[in-house]
Amino acid sequence: MQFVPYLNFDGTCAEAMAFYAKLFGGQIVYQGTFGEMPAGADMPPLPEAAKNRIMHAHLQVGAQAIMASDTMPNAPGVDLEACGGGYKKPQGMWVSIGVDSQGEGQRVFDGLAQGGQVTMPFAATFWSPGFGMVTDRFGTPWMVNVVSEPPKS
Repeated sequence: MQFVPYLNFDGTCAEAMAFYAKLFGGQIVYQGTFGEMPAGADMPPLPEAAKNRIMHAHLQVGAQAIMASDTMPNAPGVDLEACGGGYKKPQGMWVSIGVDSQGEGQRVFDGLAQGGQVTMPFAATFWSPGFGMVTDRFGTPWMVNVVSEPPKS
């Protein structure tokens, strides 16, 4: 069994996934827009404001993955309730990243913190030589945790 985070964005999915691919050393194996979707007989017309938004993206980082999409925009002709309710800021969850060293943890944390909001600075804790919490500039909350080094006394 594998759990894969699926992130939602309000028009910044392509930018966010490109940033994550570079930061995490991964590869975007699929990315498609709503405008590239095949038309369905029971689907309403796609508003112009939605055509370039990402319908689905898949970032592969080794054996791990992150998937994501943009939500439909609040635009004339869009029934947001039928489309999942539109964008909502993430609440009640964090994407947790386990890294092998304090140096790697600091690098990842600093990257995510650029333009974001630090909740808990990256520092040693009683369980780890490095842990921090940050919401990145795209609105995704992250926890970065060093998992392989024992805590230093």
